[in-house]
Amino acid sequence: MANEITTVDALNSLKPNAQWVLRGDTLEWLDSNQTQPTQSEIDAEIVKLQAEYDAQEYARKRQAEYPPMADYLDAIVKGDEAQKQKYIDDCKAVKEKYPK
Repeated sequence: MANEITTVDALNSLKPNAQWVLRGDTLEWLDSNQTQPTQSEIDAEIVKLQAEYDAQEYARKRQAEYPPMADYLDAIVKGDEAQKQKYIDDCKAVKEKYPK
């Protein structure tokens, strides 16, 4: 798990802009406009957010390995079909390496 979802992440997701303070594991709810989520709701949100994050691992890996977009733009400006095709092939190779 490269990124662990926390109670803070869950609270921000469940109750955007709510006012609260978390001291260690103790939550003090300060918001009078939004109701405090239960611990079960917080735990479920952590699981949900972690699953969403984990499901996007392939996209993060792809992003790190894609060739620079400038290479493609340079090929277009030059009219260099071989350079353009190399960029496309390199992108396809990354997609194959990290499938959805």
